[in-house]
Amino acid sequence: MPYTYEYPRFAVTVDAVLLACENDDRYVLLIQRGNPPFENMWALPGGYVDMEETTAIAAARELAEETGVEGIALQRLDVFDKIDRHPTERNISVAYYAILDTRLDARAHDDAKDLRWFNIDELPDLAFDHHDIVQCAIARL
Repeated sequence: MPYTYEYPRFAVTVDAVLLACENDDRYVLLIQRGNPPFENMWALPGGYVDMEETTAIAAARELAEETGVEGIALQRLDVFDKIDRHPTERNISVAYYAILDTRLDARAHDDAKDLRWFNIDELPDLAFDHHDIVQCAIARL
């Protein structure tokens, strides 16, 4: 189905925050980006919503594509829509999260160069506004 618009449009993306609580430690699953923008930086698993899918389906798909993690019940966290949240285009993200009892086995796939569970007290610099998204999810703990 072709789309032609007279006026600029924004993109819709999704981000998935997996938090794991083990004893007194809390972790978040991050991927290392393999592509620009922010190539080699750490970020949440996520990506663009396809035209024929909901944001919930897109979040589960992107999580599976980039980490191999499937079957997690994701809940909608919030919408992140700062004007400058993406350096190349106007972009709105719908973030999803899950709180787990343990760090799941995950492997970097697709455009994820690497993957790691980070202690939430020792986070690296994150791409886009992902620090804000992670902090919003941590507030749900």
